[in-house]
Amino acid sequence: MQTLHVNLAERSYPIYIGQGLLSCAEIFSPHLAGKKVAIVTNETVSPLYVEALRGALEHSELSVVVLPDGEIYKNWETLQLIFDGLLEGQLDRKSTLIALGGGVVGDMAALAAACWQGGIDCIQVPTTLLSQVDSSVGGKTGINHPLGKNMIGAFYQPKAVVIDIDTLKTLPPRELSSGSAEVIKYGLICDLAFLEWLEGNLEKVLQLQPDALTEAIHRSCAAKARVVGMDERESGIREILNLGHTFGHAIETHMGYGVWLHGEAVAAGTVMALEMSRLLGLINGAERDRGIRLLKRAGLPVIPPEEMGPDDFLLPMAVDKKVQAGRIRFVLLGQLGNALVTGDYPEEILHATLTANYRAIVQALSDC
Repeated sequence: MQTLHVNLAERSYPIYIGQGLLSCAEIFSPHLAGKKVAIVTNETVSPLYVEALRGALEHSELSVVVLPDGEIYKNWETLQLIFDGLLEGQLDRKSTLIALGGGVVGDMAALAAACWQGGIDCIQVPTTLLSQVDSSVGGKTGINHPLGKNMIGAFYQPKAVVIDIDTLKTLPPRELSSGSAEVIKYGLICDLAFLEWLEGNLEKVLQLQPDALTEAIHRSCAAKARVVGMDERESGIREILNLGHTFGHAIETHMGYGVWLHGEAVAAGTVMALEMSRLLGLINGAERDRGIRLLKRAGLPVIPPEEMGPDDFLLPMAVDKKVQAGRIRFVLLGQLGNALVTGDYPEEILHATLTANYRAIVQALSDC
């Protein structure tokens, strides 16, 4: 087992990474506030992993809340189901909520914990690659609004993050590929050495080879922990973690939540951010292509939806959380391994980014 720490003074917490952690009582017991524990999961994960987790919590008074599965359910109505379950289980302020599932479960369960009786403790147990390397770490919680993704939420840090890589054995290949978009993101924004490592080891990660998988998760979580430790509430450098997300969230919103998986939309959005960086002269074409190739090797979509026109992007991007004084700001690359956030760009560059022939760009890579 490997252990990292997110350093946030009194809100600091550990990230445990290893195999077989789900049933280890000694991992969970130090982080339980009292006897009552509610496991929040979904209908896909519940039959796979609830019983193993029960074994680690045998001395607790357990209740289980099972939610419908999918991004389409990340809304007020589903959040209410969690509150219903907490009421039925009579959870008090000394209770602990455990989020067992992917990013949707983790985001909603943590938001419920932040709201319940003024806030109760939460432990994240992510079961998808995307949630293990990204959404379970950092304390962002939220639900979607029909007009914008993750627009309603709070910053609320967990007491611990428990990453059992064995849970990825039941993850569908498409979901695994989706999660790899966030892994690749860390190399692009802040860790060139990790990007180079991924170029040599990506297939091993996607084949779930334990050493490579653990290394990828550890380096991803370490990168995020460093950034969150410097900027917990996303008032500065933490914004770089949103590479590809401004374009990607627009894709998710326009196409309908769940049609494109989050990582798929982020991958296509990252290609757009790479192209915008090139158009601004921040990186060259070879650097752009290097990023696209790695995303493509992960089985991710690298061509944005061709049915989306400029206005289809601009409308949802206008309510992006990085907008300041009505100006859309983007996470771009100053160079590979070094991201920046800017609203300083000519409108014609943004238009060129939104209307670029991405199919031709990708085809040119195949012809090389």
